[in-house]
Amino acid sequence: MTIPSARTGSTIGSSRLDVMNFLNEVAQNYPSAISFASGRPAEQFFNLEAWINRLPLFVEHFATQNGLGLETARNLIGQYGRTNGIMCDLIARQLALDEGILCKPAQIVVTAGCQEAMNLCVTRLCRHPDDIILSRSPAYIGITGIADLNGIPIAPFVVDDSTPPAEALEQAIRNARYEGKRPRLLYLVPDFDNPTGTVLSRDARLQMIEVCARNGIVILEDNPYGMFRYNGKSVPTMFSLDTKTCVVYLGTYSKTICPGLRVGFAVVPEGEMPGGQSGAGMLDALSQAKSFVTVNTSQIGQAIAGAILLSQACSLRDLIAPVIQHYRTNRNAMLDSLAYAFSAYEDVVSWNQPDGGFFLTLRLPFEFGREEAEICASEYGVLTMPLSFFALGEDGRNQVRLAFSNSQPERIRTGIERLGMFVTARLHGRRE
Repeated sequence: MTIPSARTGSTIGSSRLDVMNFLNEVAQNYPSAISFASGRPAEQFFNLEAWINRLPLFVEHFATQNGLGLETARNLIGQYGRTNGIMCDLIARQLALDEGILCKPAQIVVTAGCQEAMNLCVTRLCRHPDDIILSRSPAYIGITGIADLNGIPIAPFVVDDSTPPAEALEQAIRNARYEGKRPRLLYLVPDFDNPTGTVLSRDARLQMIEVCARNGIVILEDNPYGMFRYNGKSVPTMFSLDTKTCVVYLGTYSKTICPGLRVGFAVVPEGEMPGGQSGAGMLDALSQAKSFVTVNTSQIGQAIAGAILLSQACSLRDLIAPVIQHYRTNRNAMLDSLAYAFSAYEDVVSWNQPDGGFFLTLRLPFEFGREEAEICASEYGVLTMPLSFFALGEDGRNQVRLAFSNSQPERIRTGIERLGMFVTARLHGRRE
């Protein structure tokens, strides 16, 4: 286990903007390359015309809920609206049915995607110069980008096979305080983490909740992939396990419906939260900040998302069942292809086998960074994401994130074959 010190992204190699620019340029320069770089949802399941045609369902629901005529309801949906959102009741019902999360509509603020929810929480909670964010490394680039843009340091911790997550977290807290910093929030993707694809066990979740409650730290539980489980039994969300009032749940319909809606949300617990602020007080702070940034989340986007929920009796399980099957098939194709491509190198090349999500991680016996990613694109026709792009320290230098969501089995097999050719050439060169 290694515990890097708290620091901003500007001190960790190239900036996130440089990384994203590099990836965009590689994708543009080699448009025919097979991409394992992007964790986008599969587009063939977008049904825009049918979803838009269901809009009257939400108009009728909104009119009934507010005692309005249909024309008045339609006009209000097209107007500026309530900052916290107009579909909170439907979100609460969907969370209860699909995630086992029990909350009231008044605990929810609807945001422009989960990214806005993260930004609001970070900027509202980390307001003192000594406040910092805690995060596992490697971490989703969205949270590190928010930290960089707002000048908020991140104290990363790396969890390995010999160190329980709660123990690594406690050590990171001690190190941060020794440096004069105040850990204010912990960011986690407990289910099928981006970029690693790993899942936190129930015990690990409970232990980390206990550590954070004891140390006055708020947990941001980001859960975009939780419903995309292909094997095994689901683990309860940290929000549903939380008896300490320290977990804020972040959700989105970008993966379960489509990203173009830009509808996400934050669910704030009831009662007193770490730091002495009430959940209601935090929700008010988020709402006030949002009112000066985006005013309100697109009510037309909310109406479409709400209509889809109404048409599905507020559960998305039936809607995403064929999507889950598609992703499971893709994951299996990637695992089988990796086993075939690296059968001669099983002693030095390895990968995890995720039970869900969009990603897995390949471990190589050499460093894989920008130069290697560009060689793969230019000479072998395959786009990949070095795990070091997500690292907050020196970890991940010999690992690669592979996304299998937005592809097809045949392309996956061809792409992994090309990646195998690159690895074979590199290993053959080293041996000679």
